[in-house]
Amino acid sequence: MATLLSHLQRRPPLVRQAIKIRRRRVRDLQDPPAHSAQEIEPPSHHLSPEERALLYEEALYTVLHRLGQPEPSHVREASELLLYLQEAFHMEPEEHRQMLQRVQKLEKPIFCLKATVKQAKGILGKDVSGFSDPYCLLGIEQGVSVHGGSPGSRRRQKAVVRHTIPEEQTHRTQVIEQTLNPVWEETFILEFEDISSSSFHLDMWDMDTVESVRQKLGELTDLHGLRRIFKEVRKDKGQDDFLGNVVVRLQDLRCREDHWYPLEPCTETYPDRGQCHLQFQLIHKRRAPTASRSQPSYTVHLHLLQQLVSHEVTRHQAGSTSWDGSLSPQAATILFLHATQKDLSDFHQSMAQWLAYSRLYQSLEFPSSCLLHPITSIEYQWIQGRLKGEQLEELAASFSSLLAYGLSLIRKFRSVFPLSVADSPARLQSLLRVLVQMCKMKAFGELCPDSAPLPRLVTETLRTGTTEWFHLKQQHHQPMVQGLLEAGKALLSLVQDVVGDLLQCRHTWNKIFQNTLKVDLFSMAFVELQWLVAKRVQDHTAAVAGSPVSPEMGESLFQLYVSLKELYQLRPGPTDRDGVLALDGFHRWFQPAVPSWLQKTYSVALARVQRAVQMDELVPLGELTKHSTSAVDLSTCFAQISHTARQLDWPDPEEAFMITVKFVEDTCRLALVYCSLIKARARELSAGQKDQSQAANMLCVVVNDMEQLRLVIGKLPAQLAWEALEQRVGAVLEQGQLQNTLHAQLQGALAGLGHEIRTGVRTLAQQLEVGIATHIQKLVGVKESVLPEDAILPLMKFLEVKLCYMNTNLVQENFSSLLTLLWTHTLTVLMEAAASQRSCPLASSRLQIALQNLEICFYAEGCGLPPAALHTDDFQALQRDLELQAASSRELIRKYFCSRIQRQAETTSEELGAVTVKASYRASEQKLRVELLSASSLLPLDSNAWCLLSHA
Repeated sequence: MATLLSHLQRRPPLVRQAIKIRRRRVRDLQDPPAHSAQEIEPPSHHLSPEERALLYEEALYTVLHRLGQPEPSHVREASELLLYLQEAFHMEPEEHRQMLQRVQKLEKPIFCLKATVKQAKGILGKDVSGFSDPYCLLGIEQGVSVHGGSPGSRRRQKAVVRHTIPEEQTHRTQVIEQTLNPVWEETFILEFEDISSSSFHLDMWDMDTVESVRQKLGELTDLHGLRRIFKEVRKDKGQDDFLGNVVVRLQDLRCREDHWYPLEPCTETYPDRGQCHLQFQLIHKRRAPTASRSQPSYTVHLHLLQQLVSHEVTRHQAGSTSWDGSLSPQAATILFLHATQKDLSDFHQSMAQWLAYSRLYQSLEFPSSCLLHPITSIEYQWIQGRLKGEQLEELAASFSSLLAYGLSLIRKFRSVFPLSVADSPARLQSLLRVLVQMCKMKAFGELCPDSAPLPRLVTETLRTGTTEWFHLKQQHHQPMVQGLLEAGKALLSLVQDVVGDLLQCRHTWNKIFQNTLKVDLFSMAFVELQWLVAKRVQDHTAAVAGSPVSPEMGESLFQLYVSLKELYQLRPGPTDRDGVLALDGFHRWFQPAVPSWLQKTYSVALARVQRAVQMDELVPLGELTKHSTSAVDLSTCFAQISHTARQLDWPDPEEAFMITVKFVEDTCRLALVYCSLIKARARELSAGQKDQSQAANMLCVVVNDMEQLRLVIGKLPAQLAWEALEQRVGAVLEQGQLQNTLHAQLQGALAGLGHEIRTGVRTLAQQLEVGIATHIQKLVGVKESVLPEDAILPLMKFLEVKLCYMNTNLVQENFSSLLTLLWTHTLTVLMEAAASQRSCPLASSRLQIALQNLEICFYAEGCGLPPAALHTDDFQALQRDLELQAASSRELIRKYFCSRIQRQAETTSEELGAVTVKASYRASEQKLRVELLSASSLLPLDSNAWCLLSHA
């Protein structure tokens, strides 16, 4: 047997070409080719022409001398198998014809039936004890055709084997004493010439021993046993009893059979005689091909398997498909026939399959799960002594070779099993399972005793592969132009690749290695990569620190900081790693660049604000969105500032507080700058407008934009996580410092925005106040002939149009503020008009009706001002005043006396004393008669402490 080195030195052309194919596939995954690969030519087998011819002769001989019925999944026609062999061995038609003729002239093999008598059950009990001492006679009857596969067509005989088959061709099993379920497990080789006229016979007998009547009576248990004694007395001494037989036509057998056959009786006395378990295999002896005569059966079968599997793989590659490890029906049939005819054991077949497939897997891509079946079979049947020294060396070399190759794939699993291919995780997991199963085998432990434990080998391989992958990525990102800025961009791309790889390891690969080998890939990869990354980032930041930080360099450093922060957040827990990490405290490397980051953030935001205002046409975005584009851009700008602050998330509490203060200060400054810019933009756009309504519309949009800005500013505490910051800095800042700093800044900005909004609303209100005052003056001066309801109609129409317009163009908060201002102004104008028209009851009546309608208008069915805002003190005073001015003299007198009576009724004390009167009214005379009766507790007014009463 050749050594492993010799195998590698004479690696077949198919293997060499397959290695190129695998390498090309890996390279294509990294850098896809611009054009499709050329068609693969069928490679030749590794055998020499002479060895190939001998192997082809062996295969043809196997097909031509096929025995038995085909398996359901096998090919039945010999012509189809011969054509397949011609293709598999790449034989020209003429060469194939000559070889076929030569093989047909070779001497036929000796056909044999390998019969194994395993056991029987439920046989007859012939002895007095109720048991039997069974044994079997078996042989092949030749030259007699048995129809139907049973002895029913011929006269039933007891001693077919003993009397019909020559004694030298008769075989006998051992005698199993006192049982009805004997177990033999004996194998016999029975030769035959013509399968069509041969049948297998098995006769089962009960061995009769010469015993005395006294011994038999001692075993007697029932009357049935007594009848057996009488029968024994009548028959000859030592004559065996017939238990049944089995007859099988050989032409009905498959190459391998394993069945329970019923024992046939010779009479109908006891038709049910039990069953016998038999195994059959049709094999050859003295095969004529040179390979069979000169080489071990196992070696020939291994070469044939390699040749056919090579053809299977080549055929799939030619069809642009990958081989799934399953053989075609033609290949499976030929290999089955060869192994059966050569009587190759299952163990040697599994070993041949393992050697062929394990070598093939190292050169071509196909499912590694195909290796599990031969591994399992070898482990199940492993007995070291059944293999020769050369076979042991070959098996040990295959184990070592596959282990080394598997570890090489694991080392480069990121490129060999890319996640861009859907089945990559499954293929890697299958490979790991094969390696685990192989290393657990007794055969592996005995043949490769010096091999380290697989988890340790895989861990070291993964660590080495991770370092190699990092260096490859570093070379890939190496900039063409040398410079700090270009180096920073390359380092940023490298860190992002590391983060992406760790995410893949944690989400996908770690589960596979953890479940299969208990290897924590993610923790190992993180520890290795963070040391490599930290060294390069420290070198880069140290080089940058020696020169001023430009805006471009500051942006590059910030992106690097964010990526490094994302990498650091992936770190495993303390229980999953040992010691400190190289990335601990990495933020200090970027501390000199923080001021430039803050300045850059403000500068970019300011430029965006200026650009947004310059492009704003002060037109509402829609019916439901009443602010303009600049407000949206400003919200996005502030959101970006908050996002930058969250990205920064500086770890040192005190410095984090100062950074947050800077962010809040810049945000509030931008808000005030925006107010100034948007007002200037409104003046610029309205300067050329002759339509005052268009200017008012722009002013509405400006006010709405400011209101939207106030809402955005109000979210700063949540966006910048002030509450969490307060908990972090509680130990380093004085009590209330955060409240006095951050909240003071925010409240100042909100107050400034509120003032700007109120100013804008006041401007809008002033434009309407003039019209309201004019309509109220016209209301007072309308002719007396005009009804009050008609007189106030122009005022109500004016308010309806203007307020509807404002409601459409203002947000609810600003519209409510506008209504409040207009209501206060309207009450003031009405009070002035009422004061000037005290002597005119008609005007006062019109003003009273106007006040009632204005109240309804400003309330707007609950959509305007609430009643509490409408019924102010001025409103109530004006309402009372107008009621009195509009009333007649008689009504005023009535109101006066009613008021006096109510006040008198409400008076409970007698500070001035009490008077008793009697009053009566005479309707006919229309006179009121009042009679003074008495008085009490009057205040003394004279010097003598009395008073003199009189009445008129």
